[in-house]
This record gives sequence, structure tokens and C-alpha cells, in this order.
Amino acid sequence: MPVLVRGCSGAGARVRRTAPGCCDPGPVSSHEPDQPPVEVVSAALAVVNASAGSARTPAARDALAVLEASLPPGGLEVARTGGPDDLRRALAGLDGRRLVVLGGDGSVHAAISALHSLGGLERVRGVGPIGLVPLGTGNDLARSLGLQVGAASLAARTAVEGRPSPVELVVSLDEHGREDGVVVNAVHAGIGVSASKRAKTAKRALRALAYPAGALAAGVAARPWHLRVVVDGEVVHDGSSGVLLVAVNLGSTVGGGARLSPLATPHDGLVDVVVSGATGPLARAGFAAAMVRGQHVERRDTATVRGADVVVEAVDGRAFEVNADGDLSQARTRWRWRCAGDAWQVLVPR
Repeated sequence: MPVLVRGCSGAGARVRRTAPGCCDPGPVSSHEPDQPPVEVVSAALAVVNASAGSARTPAARDALAVLEASLPPGGLEVARTGGPDDLRRALAGLDGRRLVVLGGDGSVHAAISALHSLGGLERVRGVGPIGLVPLGTGNDLARSLGLQVGAASLAARTAVEGRPSPVELVVSLDEHGREDGVVVNAVHAGIGVSASKRAKTAKRALRALAYPAGALAAGVAARPWHLRVVVDGEVVHDGSSGVLLVAVNLGSTVGGGARLSPLATPHDGLVDVVVSGATGPLARAGFAAAMVRGQHVERRDTATVRGADVVVEAVDGRAFEVNADGDLSQARTRWRWRCAGDAWQVLVPR
């Protein structure tokens, strides 16, 4: 059963609590207090998105210098990839080396998606602990993991000497139940797609305010989406009334720090699902303002649910896009996501 923390309008809006732990596949993360010994790393592959502006910053150069100095001579290879095919080729030649991804949520999403395309979750798990050096403007996953955002040199050292921490993934499933994609931080439907687009242009100036501001601006002209939302087999919203957004989150923030799911964590075996029914002009403005304070989840027209299996489908047959870690999808009338526990490991500060 899902954990419905707060209800909103529509079928299934009732409060109930159950014990977490239904995440599949893999157990819920278990973190021991004892620190494991530092692994000796002899070789690493650092992946950089050559088209990203952050790849040419002093922070990127500093991080690569730290990585190179932390390894034996010749132990670092830098792959500056220009697209998905480049990335898959680079990762296909990983050959047991430590993988370090330099970039924001989009870069991490691209790397994990490429690994998944090379062999599913088994391939993702099989590469061992992955180092992340946050260089993007968002870095929401890095924030949820406690990585050193804004301190690339420290993050690079953590990528070599850090403690492995098991982390969940959201796996998308096609109409036949086959895995066809992954999400590392958050996936949105409804106004979240337009809000993310608008937030990108304002992210540097507004930072954590960019996403709620984008949601408000995008919502002025948008018509509601009639989406049926089912979590762990139970209806949370039946689609008879419209929704402003549906978000499925592992991390607590999106859009560069907006606290869309304030209590979400990528270690609890569940995703946090936010369904907002704030479709009127005043309600949309109120939702955006409440999000700035992290209080939107307390609104009567917003439901926050925890679960392991999420289905979102258009009851009116209107296909809709989703935004997965900043990556815009093709439109479908039905989406299904499943939480995969301990799907990969990230090196975090000791």
C-alpha cells in the first residue's frame, strides 16, 4: 500500500500510513555506522559533456586536476562526449575503472541511462561506486546526497576517497512491462514540464525560486491535465478533475533547489509522489508561493504519497510529455514507474 501523507480533491484522497519497504527490486538501503576502508583506485574514467558550458569552467579544470593528482601516472582518462552514442561508447570501455561523472543532473541522468541501455540494472549495479562532481546549475541529486555543491575540487576528492552509498533509481516501464528508461532524481508531468523549461532560462538569476516562478508563468495559459494517478495499486487521483502537476521524486529538490518533495530521500525504498489540483488562476499562484516556502504539500488541493509503483494515465486520451531529470520525453497516454532499491552506488563524503 502507498503511504498517503496528505490528500487532495479526487478519488482516493484519504490519509493512511503503512511501513515502508516495498521497493522492488532490491532491499531498502541499510547504512552501517562503521566507515569502510578507503578503496585504492588505480584508474578512472572521467566523463564530461562537451556541449555543456560547465565543462569549460575553471571548476571543471580544477576537478580534473585533483582526479589526475589522486591517481597513479596515466591513471585518468577523460572522455569529452558529444552525445548519447559517444557516451555509450565511452562507458562500454569502462573495463573496471572508477567512473566519475562531471556535470549536473542531466549529465548524471545521461550516464546512468547509457549504462542501463548497455545491460539494464545489472549493468548499472555492476560498475561499482560512481563519483559525481556537481558542475551544473541544478545539482538537485547532489544536494540530496550531501555532495559538495560549489566545491568541485572537494567533490573530485570524494569521487576517489569517498564512502559508497546505495542509492535508488526510478525505472520507467513500457506498455509490456519492459524497462525503457531510468530517472535519477525526479520525473514530472503536467505543468512541471513547462515549469522546468522556463526555469532553465531563469535558474542562474533566481536559483531555488526559478522552478516555482516557472510554474506560475507556465500555468497562466495552460489547461489542466486529466490524469489518473495510481500508487501501489490504489487510486490517488481519478482524473475526473484536472491536475496542475504530477511529480515522482527520489530527491527533495528540483529545478536548482525548489523543495518540491521536502521529505523525499533516495534511501528510503520509496518514491514521493506529489499531485496538485491547483488548477484555477488564484490556486496556481498560491501553489507557487507556497512552494517557495516548502509549504505547498500542506495545501488541501495537493496530495503527497509515498510508494514503489506509480502509474499515470490520461483519462481523456490526451498524450502528455514528461520531464525526467531535465530530459523531455516523447508524449504517451500512459506512464509507469517503479522504484528500484539500491540500484547503484554513489561516493559521498566520509
